[in-house]
Amino acid sequence: MILKQFFDEVSFTYSYLIADKEGSEACIIDPVFENIDSYLSAIKKLKLKLVKVIDTHIHSDHITGVSALKEMTDCAIIMGKSENSPLVANIEVKDRGIITIGNLKMTALYTPGHTSDSYSFQIMDRVFTGDTLLISGSGRTDLPGGDPYKSYDSIFNILLKLKDETLVYPAHDYNGKKFSTIKKEKLENPRLQVKNKKEYVDIMNNLKLPTPKLMDLAIPINKLGGKIINKKNNVLLKKFKNF
Repeated sequence: MILKQFFDEVSFTYSYLIADKEGSEACIIDPVFENIDSYLSAIKKLKLKLVKVIDTHIHSDHITGVSALKEMTDCAIIMGKSENSPLVANIEVKDRGIITIGNLKMTALYTPGHTSDSYSFQIMDRVFTGDTLLISGSGRTDLPGGDPYKSYDSIFNILLKLKDETLVYPAHDYNGKKFSTIKKEKLENPRLQVKNKKEYVDIMNNLKLPTPKLMDLAIPINKLGGKIINKKNNVLLKKFKNF
């Protein structure tokens, strides 16, 4: 399997290009608008055909590239079924739904908590956790749609039930770490060293993190799959570029 990881230095976002083999169909998870040229260059080099793009949730700190990639490649936009997915995606998948990428099969896992529309995606021996489970952390739950109780359930009752050797690929990392494993997160993730749900909720409710600078622009734009950017809406585009 081909797995190429991209890193956005502004938002600390990881995006992933996945394919069965060179010359086959491909998928990108959590593309960032500004990095589209890098994705297309890698696709061309590997002689791939981009057939699907996936957002794990509505991001609040960067602009998604799903609609721009659809316009350029005629790929399908996929999101896990939620209140937001009808506006973004032309293919919605339910919890435990299967997504095919050539000969590969990916399973959607509904993992709300960071947002109400957060999904993780498992393929073979790895899981792409979006912002639900991070390396040595977990996605904040104080933004629109966040819920620390649901975050606990998603992490402890779904993701940590995967095999210990499962590789964990998050949508963000702020310390240069590229991946982890379920076992490593069980043993070393400081937010997971709790005795019960209440302890976890207390941690999440007292993080006191700053609001993402782009949130007021990113969320409404991303709820449309980035289409406003692609249509060059003058007001929002100017605000975004000059932020």
